[in-house]
Amino acid sequence: MRWDNLTRDDTSATPALFAADAVTTRTFDTPEFRGITFHEIRARSIINRVPGASRMPFEWTVNPYRGCTHACVYCFARKTHSYLDLDTGIDFDSQIVVKTNAPELLRRELASRRWAGEHIAMGTNVDCYQRAEGRYQLMPGILTALVERANPFSILTKGTLILRDLELLRRASRVTDIGVSVSVGFTDGELWRTVEPGTPPPERRLDVVRTLSSHGIPCGVLMAPVIPFLGDSPEQLRATVRAIAQAGATSVTPLVLHLRPGAREWFTTWLTHHHPRLLRRYDALYEGGSYAPKWYQRRITGMVHDFAAEYGIGPYAAGAHRNVPDEPEEPDARADSPPAPAQLSLL
Repeated sequence: MRWDNLTRDDTSATPALFAADAVTTRTFDTPEFRGITFHEIRARSIINRVPGASRMPFEWTVNPYRGCTHACVYCFARKTHSYLDLDTGIDFDSQIVVKTNAPELLRRELASRRWAGEHIAMGTNVDCYQRAEGRYQLMPGILTALVERANPFSILTKGTLILRDLELLRRASRVTDIGVSVSVGFTDGELWRTVEPGTPPPERRLDVVRTLSSHGIPCGVLMAPVIPFLGDSPEQLRATVRAIAQAGATSVTPLVLHLRPGAREWFTTWLTHHHPRLLRRYDALYEGGSYAPKWYQRRITGMVHDFAAEYGIGPYAAGAHRNVPDEPEEPDARADSPPAPAQLSLL
């Protein structure tokens, strides 16, 4: 593995991410971690600025892990593993970098006079509640540091492990603005098994939405990715939105599959093996680059928006999570009134 471009000395124009002599490689012979290698590092920084050219609606992120055992074949973050001379396929799924000092480092950076308390997004590169978190347990310390400073943050996850930190999320909701979103692009079980093999099933993720909502923490759903020709029929979209609404989600945001370099090659390999008849259609749809054409994105968004309105997923009220009750409340029954318009929000 090449660490050189991530471990430059202090005289380099590019700040080092961690010390080259501070890497410990471990494997664990337990069923959930068999075949996975963990590279434990002590990072030199943890709050990252999002590049200005990014389409993301946030400026700062925290990522305690690099690589992801969710093994989603479409994951846009796969390219980051090539910077370590690791491949963007199997290595991304099984060679996981763990920033073991993330909580203490975050506490220090939040206390810096240079930090102005901006919103921090988590889970936007790789999932901070992937399986590795069950062993390393970095998120409780990270959330505690954010709560201590009342620093606003958001979390996007496919992991059910977030429920372990339910009380920390409730504490955070009392002192600052937080946002929690769960990623559920479809409810088709067969599609899930092949494209997201390391993730909890969609219905278990929707249980997370239901549980968070019942404890006074509004939770949205990022309906991502909508996979062309496999998960984009009106019937499939309607079924997914209906399940999201029944789980009590505050919002639903559709996001069509995008295939950046690194992810595109791995997804194409998967497509060749499982759905070779679709190769030409994908070549045509994505001939313009990493993103599906605007007309296709607008069509998917329009249908999801209509279904969301039909099933009564109303607008998200900013700051509504600030008054979290001391005890969990049962979800309110839906009134027999006309559905409010859907609010499409990333986080």
